[in-house]
Amino acid sequence: MFGQLTEKFQDLFSRLKSVKTFDEDNISKAVKEVRLALLDADVNFSVASSFIKKVKEKILGEEVLKSVSPGDQFISIVHKELVELMGSEESSLHLSSYPSVILLCGLQGNGKTTQAAKLASMLSLEKEKKPLLVACDLQRPAAALQLKTLGQQINVEVFSVEGEKNPVKVAKEAMKKAKKEGFDVVIVDTAGRLHIDDELMKELKKIKDVTEPHEVLFVASATTGQDAVKTAAEFDQKIGITGSILTMLDGNARAGAAISIKEVTKKPLKFEGIGERVQDFQVFNPHSMADRILGMGDVINLVKKAQKHIDEKESLEMEQKMLKASFTYDDYLKQMSKIKKMGSFKGLLKMIPGLPSLDQLDFSDKEFSRLEAMILAMTKRERLGLDELLPPRRRRIARGSGCSIDDVNKMVKGFKRLKQMMKQMPKMKKKFLKDPNFMKQFDSKK
Repeated sequence: MFGQLTEKFQDLFSRLKSVKTFDEDNISKAVKEVRLALLDADVNFSVASSFIKKVKEKILGEEVLKSVSPGDQFISIVHKELVELMGSEESSLHLSSYPSVILLCGLQGNGKTTQAAKLASMLSLEKEKKPLLVACDLQRPAAALQLKTLGQQINVEVFSVEGEKNPVKVAKEAMKKAKKEGFDVVIVDTAGRLHIDDELMKELKKIKDVTEPHEVLFVASATTGQDAVKTAAEFDQKIGITGSILTMLDGNARAGAAISIKEVTKKPLKFEGIGERVQDFQVFNPHSMADRILGMGDVINLVKKAQKHIDEKESLEMEQKMLKASFTYDDYLKQMSKIKKMGSFKGLLKMIPGLPSLDQLDFSDKEFSRLEAMILAMTKRERLGLDELLPPRRRRIARGSGCSIDDVNKMVKGFKRLKQMMKQMPKMKKKFLKDPNFMKQFDSKK
């Protein structure tokens, strides 16, 4: 996700593994590397400087545990300080009254309309709310149509007024409708500009006065780094935001916004957009983000996804199969539909810490349909692993599935590696279950 920053941290941590004792000199060198890495990632200068100062003070002031290497202790301190910097805990929405109003604001092109739909979908499915989407972006010709299209996809009603050019009037009518028809939450999509101007702010203030929002969420693109943080601070100063949504974290994101935005605005980062699909949206978790920045996977959100899509009884049965190394092609076939619902296969693999290069696993999202066809072309004994897939059998499977023999060979090779990875998963689970800091993430549902 954060490319060069994660690589720099992993390289530094790898070298620190060989350090037997810390002294003023090697501590100074280590924190200097961390500082440069953060600045290269477009983290706010004052935020980076303050962060480094805290890390150095903690290292110099903390007693080195005999059971933990200095390098591991350094990693632990950097991780803890990153979590603290980004807010420590998840921040929930304040949806107390009826109806609750969420106003989205930000510059043009950062994905406000898409995030409005994603937020509505999350509230509808996970919180069992009845949301109303309101099209108040009247500057961009296709904005209302885009919101209506997204609303149809997620089965959420969209309010708009054909031909109306005053977004304040649209907001007023939307509030009347919400109160009359019993909507729980009103999500207002507003217009943006390429830059902050007086006209934009006046419009937002009027909409805010009319709707009296409980949440004003600034939508920022992670690709713009520190620029997003500066803009968030200006929006906060002029209209008052209650939090932020960070988008485009699936692409070539820069860590600057994720690390700096809470410290600069003093308002929490509440959600993150991690893909183009409506379901690619999740609550921002500082522990999860620190893990991802430092190249430690994202077990927190992986577990959340699994809790949504995988039955606990089935999970325990699958774990027993893994322990006995009896994971079969049949088992794989049963799990494919569940994995698809959880998201991109490569995306899920990235969430697992300590995996080898993803390229070595020989799986890609596009290969799912071919894999399914090849497995269905096998006999029952072949799927159970009772008959070895010798060349003649592989040729028959290729013909039966409409794939090439190379595709079949690749599938068999990839499946063996996946099976080997599955055998290691129970050990990883036990490790995380013993970590109280990890388990705290699931003590309460926001």
